[in-house]
Amino acid sequence: MKNWATNVDYGVEPVSPVSVADLQGLVAGCARVRALGSRHSFNDLPRSETLVSLRGLPRVFEVDSGRAVVLVDGGSTYADLCPRLHSAGFGLANLASLPHISIAGAIATGTHGSGDRLGNLATSVIGLQFVRPDGSLEWVREGDADFEGSVVHLGMLGPVVTLELRIEPTYEVRQDVYLGLTQSEFLKRFDALTTLGTSVSFFTRWTKAGVEQVWIKNRDLAAPAVGVFGAKRSREQVHPLAGFSPEPCTEQGAPGPWFQRLPHFRAELEPSGAGAELQSEYILDRNQARPALRALFELGEQITPHLYTSEVRTIAGDRLWMSPNYNRESVGIHFTWLPQLDGVSQVLPAIEEVLLPLGARPHWGKLFATHDMGARFPMASQFSALARRVDPTGKFQNAFLAEKLGL
Repeated sequence: MKNWATNVDYGVEPVSPVSVADLQGLVAGCARVRALGSRHSFNDLPRSETLVSLRGLPRVFEVDSGRAVVLVDGGSTYADLCPRLHSAGFGLANLASLPHISIAGAIATGTHGSGDRLGNLATSVIGLQFVRPDGSLEWVREGDADFEGSVVHLGMLGPVVTLELRIEPTYEVRQDVYLGLTQSEFLKRFDALTTLGTSVSFFTRWTKAGVEQVWIKNRDLAAPAVGVFGAKRSREQVHPLAGFSPEPCTEQGAPGPWFQRLPHFRAELEPSGAGAELQSEYILDRNQARPALRALFELGEQITPHLYTSEVRTIAGDRLWMSPNYNRESVGIHFTWLPQLDGVSQVLPAIEEVLLPLGARPHWGKLFATHDMGARFPMASQFSALARRVDPTGKFQNAFLAEKLGL
C-alpha cells in the first residue's frame, strides 16, 4: 500500500473494519496502530505496524438544524459529505482545494483552504469521538479541558470514528480567475489582493513573470471586474498547472453551490492531472508574508526546475494547539513538485533556510526537512503530555513523530 503520490510505501496493507465494534477490538489488540485516511500525506506520518482504514465503517450523516451541527463518520471524505449537506440546506464555511480527502485526516493535520477570515478545516469541529488504546470510545467536545489539544491530533490520540462539525445555511459562490499579476504588484498589493474575495489563491512558479493566476472565490455574486491590479480576468476555463486540461477543475465564471466552487477540483474526476506530484507547504505569520515571498522569488532559479506550481493562500488564526495557524493570522505557501524526490529533497533545505527564521511551520502531512517541529509549535510540550496521558504505551506513536516532536 502506497500513498497518493507513490513516494511512500507503508509496508503493510490496511485493515478495514466494517463496524465500530470491530475497530474497537482491533485497536485494543494491537501493539502499534494508526488510522490511514485518504493517503494524501507525503511523508511517514501515518506509518505503523498496523494501519486501519475507516472507509469500511458505516456512513453516518445526521443534521441537527437547531444546533447547526452535522454528525459524520470518520471514514467519510468531503466529497461524500458535501452534496448531502447541501441537499439538506446547509454548508461548511470553507473547503480545501481537493474534496477527495478524508474529513478526519484533514482535520488531524490542520489542512486548510483560503480566506482572510476563514480558519483551517479543523476549526469547524465541535466534537470528536476517539477510539482509545484500550478500545473504549471517548468524546472530546468544545469546552472540554482537552478540546483545543485534541482537534489537530496527528493521529496520536486514536482513530476518530465520529465528528460533529459546525454548519451554516447553504450558499452560492462565484469563482473567477485572473491572469498575469506582476511580481511587483503582488508584493505591493498583497493585503489588498487577499480582500478581493471570500477565498483568494495565487499561483506562481517564482519567476520574474510573477503570479500566473489569481483564483478569486466570492460569496458576493456581483459581476467581477475585468481586471485587478493589472491582471486580466480569464474568459476561458484554466487549470492551475500550465498545459493541463481544465476539465477536472471546478467551474469558473459563474455562480454555483459552495461545494462546487470552494475546491479547485471537481469531486467526480481525478483532481490534478499531474500524476504522482509531490507536495510541501510552509505556514507563516501573515506579517511575514512579504519578506517570505521576496525571498522565494530570489530563490526562483533553484525552485522552478523542480516545480509544477506554488499556491499562496491566507488562513485565519485559531487556538488549536498543533495547528500551523495557532495564535496567528497566517499565510500558507504551498509547493506542488514534479515527481522527482531527489531534486525536491535538495531544494527543501534552501527554502527552509529562508522561511524557518521567519517563523514558518511546515504542514504536518507534506514533505519538509526540519527535525525540530516541536520548537515551532508553542503548545507542543503540552500536546506531548496530553498524548502520553491518553496513550502511555505509545500505541499511536511512530518513528516519524518521535523524530519530529522529540518524543
